[in-house]
Amino acid sequence: MRSLLCVVAVLACLASLAAPVRAEGENLGDFLSATPAAELIPGADAYGKAEGSPPLVPVLSGGETVGYAYLNTDYTSAVGYSGKPIRILVGIDENGVVRGFKLVEHKEPIVLIGIPEAKVVASLNSLIGKDLGRVAAGQEQIPQVDIVSGATVTVLVMGDSVVRSAVKLIRSGRLGQKGVAAAGAAAVPARVLDTSVSEILDWNTLVGDGSVRSLRLTVGEVTKAFADAGQGQAAERPETGNPDDRFIDLYLAPVSVPAIGRSLLGEAVYERLQKKLKPGQQAVVVAGDGAYSFKGSGYVRGGIFDRVELMQDGQGVRFRDRDHTRLGDLAAAGAPHLREIALFTVPEEFPLDLSEPWELQLLVQRSFGARDKATLPFNLGYTLPDRYLKAAPAPVPAGQPAAQAAPEAVPAEVAPESAAAQSFADEEALWIRIWKLNTVEVGITVFALLVLTAIFFFQNWLVRRPRLFAWVRRGYLLFTLVWLGWYANAQLSVVNVLTFVNSLVTGFNWEFFLAAPLIFILWAAVAAGLLFWGRGPFCGWLCPFGALQELTNNLAQWLKVPQIKLPFGLHERLWPVKYMIFLGLFGLSLYSVALAETYAEIEPFKTAIILKFAREWPFVVFAVALLVAGLFIERFYCRYLCPLGAALAIPGRIRMFEWLKRYPECGSPCQRCAKECPVEAIHPEGQINVNECIYCMHCQELYHDDHRCPHMIQVRLKREKFEALSSPAAKDPTKPGKGPAKPVISHKGVPVAASQQDTNATG
Repeated sequence: MRSLLCVVAVLACLASLAAPVRAEGENLGDFLSATPAAELIPGADAYGKAEGSPPLVPVLSGGETVGYAYLNTDYTSAVGYSGKPIRILVGIDENGVVRGFKLVEHKEPIVLIGIPEAKVVASLNSLIGKDLGRVAAGQEQIPQVDIVSGATVTVLVMGDSVVRSAVKLIRSGRLGQKGVAAAGAAAVPARVLDTSVSEILDWNTLVGDGSVRSLRLTVGEVTKAFADAGQGQAAERPETGNPDDRFIDLYLAPVSVPAIGRSLLGEAVYERLQKKLKPGQQAVVVAGDGAYSFKGSGYVRGGIFDRVELMQDGQGVRFRDRDHTRLGDLAAAGAPHLREIALFTVPEEFPLDLSEPWELQLLVQRSFGARDKATLPFNLGYTLPDRYLKAAPAPVPAGQPAAQAAPEAVPAEVAPESAAAQSFADEEALWIRIWKLNTVEVGITVFALLVLTAIFFFQNWLVRRPRLFAWVRRGYLLFTLVWLGWYANAQLSVVNVLTFVNSLVTGFNWEFFLAAPLIFILWAAVAAGLLFWGRGPFCGWLCPFGALQELTNNLAQWLKVPQIKLPFGLHERLWPVKYMIFLGLFGLSLYSVALAETYAEIEPFKTAIILKFAREWPFVVFAVALLVAGLFIERFYCRYLCPLGAALAIPGRIRMFEWLKRYPECGSPCQRCAKECPVEAIHPEGQINVNECIYCMHCQELYHDDHRCPHMIQVRLKREKFEALSSPAAKDPTKPGKGPAKPVISHKGVPVAASQQDTNATG
């Protein structure tokens, strides 16, 4: 119980470091009370009284207003991977220039991949000093923040929320600017969507009259844009060698407009769409072809399409996987076959007004170096053609009953018309391209798995040669640690298990798992291994952190570090701790996957393997402490704390074969295997606990060793005695000095006469 309490304390400590949990429902005043005014506006010394709704607080210096402070989520959406808002205090002066900001609340599990919060916040520094008044007036494009590899979506959400909230505030005129709120705006009659226009149009007509808008880029144009933006390294990494190659042909159309929707989706699909969308909700079709994917793979890993964003009036929204439906082809006559076609329903929290201009921003990303990435925005603007609009009805005078308005068409998300239309072919290019980019890694991993399969199938031949087997095992563990772990970062985690279960509940999607080739291959191998050998193949051979523990313990034994062997009774009471940890994480994941991922920091895998100990000191200390414990107790973490091992042990009980051989004498009277098992997976009575076995095959070495296994010693002695009695010298007693030889065995390096063999054979 004391050990369990220690584990809980460690989990709570690491979780508090990973993602500080703050009280829900805190408002602007609560956050400002813990933030010095000078942190938001340099030189400020106090805050004034909150004004208006959403609240805006003057920032004072010597009693004079030098700027304002506000909370980004009071003005715009800022939802990241966790599904929870990212709250940022923003300081802005009267001219619309951002002077400072502070991240005050988030539930993002960004620290799970080792990215310090300070580094993520620092990526927003490029916004400080930006004149967002010019952005609000339409004179400049929305500025982009610096991308942090591994936290792209989180950083983009944070940066965009700061910019868009500031733009909305500036356009409201509450900062006191003159003319900004009305910049570029002339009084025009209000117009609404005319739902009576519902004719079916062909592709050429839709493109020709602006119903479908397009953005066409070549590889050379994108390369030049990176070079002009000062991203020389990204400019040197074009997608193809020919600058005239098509980078992307991007098409955009609002299919909530009846004529456009019926033309592009087909009558049946549009009608089903119309029934499912909620009143006022819009839907758009985005399609693309070329070397660049507008979908990317971010939505596969985290559920967010991080390469496209819908924007209007300084506000923006990114689509999530739940907003997305794949389409095989467009129904309009003459429409080209496009590689990617997506039907997106616009989230309800983003009231897209089709009667006003809006745009789709494409974020073009190029990787360079080991982990660096550059990003440039390209905007595809859209204005609905006048033929789909009509004048808004005049307001109804007070006291008169309102006329019954004709019901608006309310499209809804729908599945394609047929299984063929929902073909996976249009998505193949996405995950297949990822696999092709990792062809070498995939080939090496598959070859390594085939080698491991051969080791298991020919284990009897190998274990009869202990020295060869020792080199094979240590060599394989070294490969697992260095290449599979530190180089390829293919370390499985209990987070994968929690994500898989969550996907079964929320909607299973193969693309989610196919986007990480090595992880997918390893999980497939683990699933097959569970049927044949239980959890042993992964825990004993394919886990990089397990390999690190065993190799460091082997080194410790070579250096004569004393080994501690826990009494079996104590060991038997400690190994259930890892099952408790797993069940706790599993139960927590049913409430919040993000919170469960945070508490999954009990796994030192990310610290020791993914990040190679380049992390904040508490995580490093925790991982090193586990490794130090493993120097004295072999695979200490695997035995007592690993929730992934516990998760694999549960289905591992369905294995169909018994590959580990035992003698009737095992456990009674002989207990040598039980005493020498590195992880104490063998009960003193002789049976192997497959839930704890890591399939190191040490017991199989003993099984075939006729100098260490008592049963095999007796077999060898009988064989030697028979051979001695059957020899020609034994048959001719007349020859002096050639009588029957007395067999001699070696017990712990000491010669023992045959008369003592029975004593030795009992173990």
